Amino acid sequence: MNLFGFSRKKIPSSRMDGEGLYLRPASMGDFDAWRLLRGESRAFLTPWEPTWPLDDLTRTAFHRRIQRQDRERVEDEAYAYMIFRTADEALLGGITLGNMRRGVAQCGTLGYWMGEKYAGKGLMTKAARALLRHAFLEMGLHRVEAACATDNERSRRLLERLGFQREGYARAYLLIDGAWQDHLLFAMLERDFLREDNSEERASKV
Repeated sequence: MNLFGFSRKKIPSSRMDGEGLYLRPASMGDFDAWRLLRGESRAFLTPWEPTWPLDDLTRTAFHRRIQRQDRERVEDEAYAYMIFRTADEALLGGITLGNMRRGVAQCGTLGYWMGEKYAGKGLMTKAARALLRHAFLEMGLHRVEAACATDNERSRRLLERLGFQREGYARAYLLIDGAWQDHLLFAMLERDFLREDNSEERASKV
């Protein structure tokens, strides 16, 4: 979205490297790995996601995802990535910077999911840091927002660990797993990220 008719659009690279992992847009060649990981993680993921369509794990539905991903990327509306482990190319999950607002906002919304067997290992923290680095340093964003259900402790801890600040409480904010759920609202500013990034760099040199 281009607010007030001007923008600082800068498209990020298609691949982003992080600590032992990398992000890239999905392709049809990822279907089998995606279907397997999503299928075996279904009970783990569904409490935190919109209701899955009946055909969600089919090749046809995945193809629609790819088409939407590519269209939204070209239109600077959203940037969806899959997360892969560098060592063996294993698919770990997905992460998205969506709801892009340019102009005077320069803002996007962070969303993510992780396969159950990879959760709790710090991998999403590393993936989110890689995406945030590109969002602020390459895409010219000023602010990245995120929301999590009030009882999603794992997601809340992730956002706080990344340096997001809690800004509010939204009632019946998103339709998740068939019900309108309250959410906690978080945001990170460019200056917040730079402060966190610099502190981590200093710590790594100690």
